[in-house]
Order: sequence, then structure tokens, then C-alpha cells
Amino acid sequence: MMNALKMAVIGLGKMGLHMIDQAKNTQMERPVEIAAVCDANEEGLKAFAAAHPSVKTYLDYQQLLDEQQIDLVYIAVPPRYHYPVVMEVLKRNIHVFCEKPLANSLEEAGRMLEAAEQAAERAGVVNAVHFSMPHEPAVLKLQDMIRQHVTGSIRKIDLILQFPQWPRSWQQNDWITSREQGGFILEVGIHWIHMMQQVFGPLHVLEARVTYPEDQPDACEQEVQAVLALSDGTRIHVQGISHFAGEERVSMVVYGTEGTIALENWDELMSGPIGQPLSAVEVLESSSELPVLKHVINRIQGNPGKIYTFQDGYEAQKVLEALRKN
Repeated sequence: MMNALKMAVIGLGKMGLHMIDQAKNTQMERPVEIAAVCDANEEGLKAFAAAHPSVKTYLDYQQLLDEQQIDLVYIAVPPRYHYPVVMEVLKRNIHVFCEKPLANSLEEAGRMLEAAEQAAERAGVVNAVHFSMPHEPAVLKLQDMIRQHVTGSIRKIDLILQFPQWPRSWQQNDWITSREQGGFILEVGIHWIHMMQQVFGPLHVLEARVTYPEDQPDACEQEVQAVLALSDGTRIHVQGISHFAGEERVSMVVYGTEGTIALENWDELMSGPIGQPLSAVEVLESSSELPVLKHVINRIQGNPGKIYTFQDGYEAQKVLEALRKN
């Protein structure tokens, strides 16, 4: 039987625990063993250790990397810590799988990309960012429809990000509301920026206005209005707001010369010809390419796998930072 790939998880928040669950419950090209985990929260780490006695636990990621023979590290710490952890992992020629966004600034993302490319050249190290949206059945179907010109020529695209409360009820941590590394543009917008880059090609920010609470200098944005463009000049209008009465809506609407396609609330795909109401588009769940971890393992094994590398992370970060800097 093939030796298990030894994986470490650094950061035991919602995504870190989710990835451990995926590693245990997904049929992989090569079996995965969670060999070690690291988190700065001592209480959480003790609770994890009690439930997983065979997994080594660490408060210090450098100690973990010193003491354990690891093949792959999944990094799910808050964004400001991606840079130091990734750079340490790459220095040791270990495959790296990082949460999105890649970094907490464009400068950091650039240095991480350079280090990843050097490690790939030096030791065949695989680098990947956890962008899951292009693997979703609704997005795969949307991509097919765009390729088949179901809408005709695209006239404009709207991206709507609306959150009655931020953070959402399940996102209670101390960084998600910070201006430095939180907010819905960074946390949610990055998924859509990356997905749109994959479906429509490069995006450019033409103008952006971001509104922050006046009485909280360190708080994340409450509104964003922006205009982006595709390479051919097609406009993308971004409208985002948090803290209001109403329903959450995270959606993209593509207006074309012959019809409209809407991806409503992440995975409800709808379409219709001009002058007609939108109707649901059948999406086959069996077309799902998730989880991303499966593709990362395939690539480590030298087999085909659809991953988004640090280069993709850098391209998405460019748009993210252009939005946030305004």
C-alpha cells in the first residue's frame, strides 16, 4: 500500500478543522495522514488533542516544522500571518496549500510568489491557494454558458455583496472586523474576484470608493462602490454594503445582448432571454470538482490536478488591494 502523505495544519479555526475533516473523509490519489497541527489558542489546542490523541499538537509552527517530517502544510491562520508561515514552509521545500487571500498586501504576495517559484524550480514544490469557487458545479455550468455565448456579447456585469450583519453569525473572531485583515471585500470579494478572472479573464480596477465607519478607525469597510473592466473594456459594477435591514445577497449578474445569467447567493444559477423572466438552470451536483485538496494531492503525485497557484493568488491580490486602497 502507498505510504500516507503527511500533512500539517497550521491554524485550527473553521477552515483548518474543515480541511482536517476533508482529509479524513475524501478518497485521495494517495492517503493523507494529519501528522501535526498548530494553533496559538492553547485551550482550543488542548481540546483538539483530547479528541485526536494520535496527532501531534504545537503552539509554535517553527517547532512543528523542526520536529516533524511533513510533506504538505495547509495554512489557515489569519491573513496577516500567511507571509511568515508560507516563507518558512517554502524555505524547507515543503508543499504548501494556503487559504485565501494569498497575503495581507501586494508586496507580501509578490515575495511569496517569488519564493514559491524558486522552491518549485529547486525541489518541485507544489504551491496552491484554496480558491474553491471555480470547482463548484454552478460556476462550471456558468463558464460553459459564457463560452457558448448564451447571453450573446456581454454588455455589463454587476457584483452585489450585501450583508445585513458583519461578521456573519458563524464568523466570530477578533480579526474579521479589522480594517487590516477583515471586511467583506477581503473575505468574500476575493472569491468572486478570482472566479471572475477565471471565467472572464483579467480584471482592472478603474475606480473605487470604500466607506469606513467614522467613529472606529480600525474597523473594516461598510460600503464599497467600484467600477472594474475586462480586457475588452466591458464594465463590472461592484456594489457592497453591510449593517442594514434586509436579506444577505452575494450575487453576480451578467447582462448580454441576447440574455442574462445570474449566479445568485453563490450557487443558484438562473438565465433568460431578453424581455423574459429568469428561470433556474439545471446544475448537476455530480459535476463538482471539490474538494480542492484532492487536486493538490494529485499534483504532488505528479498527476493532473486543477489547482490555483500563488500566481493566481497574486493576480487576485492585485485587484483586491486596488479596491481596498481607495
